[in-house]
Amino acid sequence: MARDVTDTTPIGSKEELISWIAEGEKPEARFRIGTEHEKFPFYRQDLAPVPYEGRDGAGGIRALLEGMQRRLGWEPIVDDGRIIGLAGPDGGGAISLEPGGQFELSGAPLEDIHQTQAELAAHLADVKAVAEPHGIGFAALGASPLWTRAQTPVMPKGRYRIMANYMPKVGTMGLDMMFRTCTVQVNLDFASEADMVRKLRVSLALQPLATALFASSPFLERRLNGFQSLRSEIWRHTDNDRSGMLAFAFDEGMSYEAYVDWALDVPMYFVKRGEIYHDVAGASFRDLLAGRLQQLPGECATMSDWANHLSTLFPEVRLKRFLEMRGADAGPADMLTALPAFWVGLLYDRGALDAAWDLVKGWSAEDRQGLRDAAPRLGLDAVVAGRRLGEVAADVLELSRAGLARRARRDASGRDESIHLAPLQAILARGETLAQRLEARYRGEWAGKVEPVLTELAL
Repeated sequence: MARDVTDTTPIGSKEELISWIAEGEKPEARFRIGTEHEKFPFYRQDLAPVPYEGRDGAGGIRALLEGMQRRLGWEPIVDDGRIIGLAGPDGGGAISLEPGGQFELSGAPLEDIHQTQAELAAHLADVKAVAEPHGIGFAALGASPLWTRAQTPVMPKGRYRIMANYMPKVGTMGLDMMFRTCTVQVNLDFASEADMVRKLRVSLALQPLATALFASSPFLERRLNGFQSLRSEIWRHTDNDRSGMLAFAFDEGMSYEAYVDWALDVPMYFVKRGEIYHDVAGASFRDLLAGRLQQLPGECATMSDWANHLSTLFPEVRLKRFLEMRGADAGPADMLTALPAFWVGLLYDRGALDAAWDLVKGWSAEDRQGLRDAAPRLGLDAVVAGRRLGEVAADVLELSRAGLARRARRDASGRDESIHLAPLQAILARGETLAQRLEARYRGEWAGKVEPVLTELAL
């Protein structure tokens, strides 16, 4: 999230929180696609991470943001006097920083995947032009392959200081999640509460499949880590109060209210008043709603508090005024476009969505959780309900392809959006994920060296 929400409207009841989410409903004609991706900046000279202020006369993250601001004319986002992001005009995208300097594009809400690809290409061209004079390159992988946590820079964002202090209290790998992972995700719309529930259930059940297909993080600290998606494994040990598979989403009567009830019980990180982040980590939003928060006596909840709180929840699929698919590692440019294509084909076509539900509705909570636990290590060799995940992936990818074909959104050459699934189809044809290909190169032509992964997979 590039910028915390500012809306001082006071909240008087839980029903207002439910209504806030419900206001995201849109007719299908207004469905849009918002793609976000993160990438690791590094100095090409020695593959070192890029600190905020730079080093040895070379610019750093601040210089990248200021350069992008001059190039694009976007509004700077400032935290305690420091530029920490950029906001595009009319809600048309944003650039932000993750805690370890991961450079993020939050894309504009677009109509089709062809536009998504064009947006990504333009962004990469802009960021390369700005980074080149500083000797900076970018790589999109699920986990930082070279640097220790101590070597990783820390970005000057107030909310991240609060999170970093809290993470070790609730999990063993929360700091790794913050400082050493990158993802690609897509934000998609729903038409009604029933439509939200169907899409949430399908995408939760299949999120481990996306984890396997997009796995790109077999390295950590210059060696193999034993996983195909270490990023996904890190999330299993981050903060189970606010992450995971949302088993309650499959209960009879699932609704906006059920998600709100869950969110109300997830401990808060902060309350922002003006430009100040007040550390209330571990406190209850219910107490803030009732005006009895111990850390801020007499302070009552506002709509910005609610929106900001929802942005600190990290389930595999997150509900706000849209649904966020959160299971995939970042990867090469074609994979950054394949991720939204995969989910749009499944969720924005009624036939594909219904068929996907038929495929997963017989899975038990234990099946879903078992798949979530196995996919980071085993990838497409994980098993769910007696089937190898690679076999399930072939069925699901065909559903997505057919859904995109029926959408019939064509580019200038007359091709529909299914062309963007090509890298996923290649993975299934080879029977080998990107993580497995990288491991094979490490054991072969890279001769036990991890450093080539940054240079060869640079965006």
